Amino acid sequence: MKVCYFCRKELDISGRAARGDECPHCGADVKICLNCRFFDPNSYNECSEPQAERVKEKDRSNYCDYFIFRETGDDGSTTDILTPEDAARENLKKLFGE
Repeated sequence: MKVCYFCRKELDISGRAARGDECPHCGADVKICLNCRFFDPNSYNECSEPQAERVKEKDRSNYCDYFIFRETGDDGSTTDILTPEDAARENLKKLFGE
């Protein structure tokens, strides 16, 4: 299930997202790093795809050829992405325990 990063509502997009696609619920850009499965706040340039070019504005539409929409569970939860704050908390838990 594809979900908008900003409003967390389900998107009805089949195939690849285009640069001009917008969320019908909140009007936000859809083809953004924050919606990509390769977005990783802990990776170099916040992208786990090593061949991707650097994108400064992760919340704006871009031309990245490696964009693959991040999939979520039926309950809207994401298992393959953490916000920078959540990633920091997870790293602290690993370091110091719960």
